[in-house]
Parts: sequence; structure tokens; C-alpha cells
Amino acid sequence: MLRKILLIILMITSLSLASNAWVYPEHRDISLLAIHKLDSAHRALLDQLWAMARKGYESRLDELAADAAQGEHPRYIDYAAFPAISGDHSTSPENMLHNVLQTDWILNVADITARLKAGLEAAKTKSDRANELRDSDLRLLRADPEYVSRAGSNNVHFMLARPDVGTSAGAYFDYCFKEGSEVNLIGTYKWFHASALAKAKRLSAETLTPEQRSALALSALADEAFALHFLEDAFSSGHVAGIWGNAALRKGTHDYYDEHGLEVTTWQGERLVLTGDAYMRPEDADRAARTVLISLNQFLDAAASKDAPSLINDQPGVFTPDTFNIARAIIMPLRRVNPGFSDLFDSILVTTPVPGLATGLGEIPRFRSEIGPFVGFAPAARISVLAGGFDPSQKTAGVVPGLEMALHLGVGLDGVMNESGDGLVFVDLGWRLDGASTMKLERDPSYKQFGSILSAIPSREAFYFRLRLPFYLIPGDLILLAPILYLAAPATMTDVVATAGAGGLIPWQTGMVTRLGRFQFILGREIGVCFYGTLQGADSFLFPYDNDGVSELALVTMHSVHIDFPILEYRPVRTFSRRQSASMVIQLNAGVDIPRKITMIEPALPEPMKLKSVWFIGIRLAFDWRYYYAKKKT
Repeated sequence: MLRKILLIILMITSLSLASNAWVYPEHRDISLLAIHKLDSAHRALLDQLWAMARKGYESRLDELAADAAQGEHPRYIDYAAFPAISGDHSTSPENMLHNVLQTDWILNVADITARLKAGLEAAKTKSDRANELRDSDLRLLRADPEYVSRAGSNNVHFMLARPDVGTSAGAYFDYCFKEGSEVNLIGTYKWFHASALAKAKRLSAETLTPEQRSALALSALADEAFALHFLEDAFSSGHVAGIWGNAALRKGTHDYYDEHGLEVTTWQGERLVLTGDAYMRPEDADRAARTVLISLNQFLDAAASKDAPSLINDQPGVFTPDTFNIARAIIMPLRRVNPGFSDLFDSILVTTPVPGLATGLGEIPRFRSEIGPFVGFAPAARISVLAGGFDPSQKTAGVVPGLEMALHLGVGLDGVMNESGDGLVFVDLGWRLDGASTMKLERDPSYKQFGSILSAIPSREAFYFRLRLPFYLIPGDLILLAPILYLAAPATMTDVVATAGAGGLIPWQTGMVTRLGRFQFILGREIGVCFYGTLQGADSFLFPYDNDGVSELALVTMHSVHIDFPILEYRPVRTFSRRQSASMVIQLNAGVDIPRKITMIEPALPEPMKLKSVWFIGIRLAFDWRYYYAKKKT
């Protein structure tokens, strides 16, 4: 079992991080705004291309390229939604178009995200916003079959750091696009914008049948929409700031600057403050839309043969969208473009923010999300209310205090999907000391000299073990499911683990974020076990017994297994750090203490006394200190 748990921990460590930029409704709003900014000539040309592309797909594609009135329960997908679906809900223009035209779940995604937009607009506090994102992510997990396995598999949604302070705009843009560079949003935008321009140019330069013209128009629009997704990402603060370091640092830095904003300067020298995912302001949307507008104008000019250079077409005769898969790529592949094409790119990209320097001297402050393997220390104090003692005649309720000291080993995944998520996996190994119960065998003050031995349950100590593991449907199911799925269906395994971390298939264990902290129902997700009588030998008890009508006390030794089931947990709101985290945890728990290995000492009877299990409820106050290990990555 321990080996399986370690395997699950290894798999969870490699779980994709949900660090896509603007959420769906924010992407769509930027695209809507950019389309509405088009002058009348370009808008007419876009409407003409859209009408051409819709032929044969009128039952799925909206009559309007940008339908501002579209809200919840949409029946159609408009062009303004294409960039929102790109990247986050698809892996290539070809895949995006398939999902738009051929799947039923894409309309559910559009509905879920329309509700998210309304929820974010109504949110008044950070906790309101976090809970809206939580509910939306849970719905998207159920609607989009690859939502998690597709997200965050590489750094394609982030800007590359500048190599040095003297890097020029042109040199940086070339560096992002050149073969062998790590995949990134600037290089990816250039790739798909080049595809879109080449197809648009063919519309004006080639003699085509109506069917070919319709297919080429749809494919060109798909390529441009996919490019626009990444161009829009360039104005999300977390994606300008968050690429440096290991996954935990990228995620923590991303989340911090999304919420708190980041001052940036564009390559043109314009100074502005950006916010990020789920925190977009009207001025953020307007600034991004102005750059998107330039890209759209270039694309439409190419389709109309206006001022478009002769482009190198590396896919002659192709009428389908680009197939470059952003989820599988690690580095930028080679692509040939006309050198004159760089001027078109640069006129767009100089309006984007200048990213910071790489890790080292001059880097912006970075923050760590609580993600990755950790070691720690977990002291705790607890108080339990018992239903009685082990002896069947001991029915008076009482209280037992306790202390715990444990070594904390695990993997943190707090907030991988959103701030309400909890994929935390850990094992605690330690020692526990209980005080004597308030239930006494004798209340006479003269018996105080005998100490806790006259308590119904004397002071005891135990070897202590605690395990926390999320589950998909029933407690412990990942121990069986994860190894099988890891070998047979890795993508399904990722979705199952992510769903478990987000609260399970029936999301009754989803965290509820409030102004005071996060509350979570965790029954079945965590278990604590104490083995009494194992450290210094069996524990001694006095129990009353009837000796031929005379009430006497019997000396008994025994072991017991104490099982603790936490029910409800409170944690303060997650904060950002570099390597260490410390927080308070309060748990409401219940459980049972089961006697075993009972031995009669005095009188030395051959048959042990018949004892009962003791049920309890209690409160546990723990200090959760973690030190995260992370291999340095720049």
C-alpha cells in the first residue's frame, strides 16, 4: 500500500498546472471589443469572410461574427469565442475547429463560462471571486473531457524572460520564434499569425471553387483566432511575470501578479499596470483589444490583397487549419517565413509588454505556490469528548487532552486548479501523549495520591500515523485507480486525480473560501491512527469488577488502536512564499478507540474482561509547517 501511495504522489507531482491566461469570458470580451473597433471597411470584410466560412455549419456558427447579445445557454458559437476556445479548450487550430463544429460539449463550455462572467461581475470580495472560479472549474472538468490534461503541459502561455537588459525588441521577437527556443506565447502567436496570413493571401491570389474558398476562409479564421489567444495572453500580468523558476514558483508568481497587478512598459515605451486571469478591468481589455485590432487588420488586408507581402506558404494546397500541437511541443520547431514578414510582426509585438529578466540579478520578486514535495513539522494539540470508558459500566462522558509531534512528508497541490482546490497528499509519523480522562474511578480526594491510574482512561502515549489522500468517488480509491490508469490511460488518470483534488466526482469536498479562510468537508480524505501500548509496553488500567458480590478493582494491561476521522477543516487563506509555509489548521473530528490484547494482571484470571470500544468527537488544532524541495530551474 505504501508503494502505491508513493506512486500516486509521484503522479500528482507531475500533474498539469492550470496556468492558462485570461479565463474564457475575458478572452471573448477582448475579441469582441477588438472586432467592434474595426473600421467599416475591415468589418465588412470580416463579415464577408465569416459568412463564407459558415457555409454548411449554420446550425453551429452564429450569424454574427461578434454577437454582443450572446449570454447563457448559447445555441451558436461566434468568431469572438474562437480565441477563447483556442489554447485552453483545444491544442491546435485544427483541434479547435473540430471541437467547435463537431462536439456537443463546447456549447456547455460556452454556457458555463457565460455564467462565470456574470459571477465575476457580481463578485464583491476575493472570496466571492475564488468561489466563482471554483464552481466554474468543477463544471468545466465535467464538460470538457480534456480540460485538465490539456492545461499547463508546458510554458506556451507565458512570455520568455529577456536574456539580458540590452536585448532589443527585434532580437527578442526573433529569439522567441527561432528553432529550438522553449515554446512561448510570442513565438506561438507568430507561428499561427503566419499561417493565417498565408491562407488569407491565398484567398485573394488563387482561383478557387466556392467550396475551396469556404474551407480556406474557415481555416484562415481558425489560424488567426488561435494566434489571437496568445496575443491576448501577452496582456495578462501573471503571464508576463510568471515563467521563471520551477513549476511552483511559476504558479505562485503567476497567481500573485494576476491578483495584485504588475507595472510594465511596452517595447514602444508606454507605461501601464496590468492585472491577470479573472481580474481583468475594462482598461486591461481595451489595451489588449488595441493590439488585437492591429493583428486583425493585417489578416484582413492580406485577404483583400492590401499591402500584403509575398508570403512563403509552407503548406501549398492545404485547405485545413494548422496542426501544430501546442500541448505536445517543448521547443519551437523550424518555420520559414519571408524576411519582410518580420516588419508585420514587429508592428504588432512592439505594443506588448517588455518581460522581465531571467532568474538572477534584477529579477522581479517571485512567489511560491504551495506545490511540490515537502518535509515539515506538524505539532498539534487536541481535546476529545468521550462517550465513556472501556469498561461497559463506565458510561459517564468525559474529556481527554492530547499533544502530538510528527514528521510531515508529502506533496502540496494547494490551488493547482484554483484557490479552492486541495490535492494535498501527506504522511505524518510521530508521537502522541494523552492526559488522563476527567472520568474517575474514585472521587474521594484521598485517592489523588495515586495519580492518573484511578482515571477511567489514564495518561498514555502512542506511536502516531496520519495519512491524507484525495479520492475520486470513495475514500482510498486512488490507491487502486491511479496506478491502473497511469499505465492504461494517462490522460484519464490526470483528469481523475485533478477531479479528486477539486472535491471528487460528487464535489461535496470542495473548499469554500471566505474572508476568514477556507472551510472544507474532508470526511474520508484524511485518517489518523494511534497505536497505544507500543512504545513502552502495554498500558495499565484499573477496572471495577464484582468479586463474589464485593466491588473491587482489577489491574489490566492492554493495547488499543485509536482511529481518528477528520470531518470539517478550517485553514486560513493561502499566502505566497518562497520555500517555507506555516499555517494553522483546525479540524472537527470523530472516531473510535478499539481495545485489543487485553491481559488480566490482578487477579490473574484466565479470561480477560470484556471491554468496549470508546467513541469520541473532538477538536484538533495543528501547526502545519512545510519546507518545499524544488529542483532549481531557470
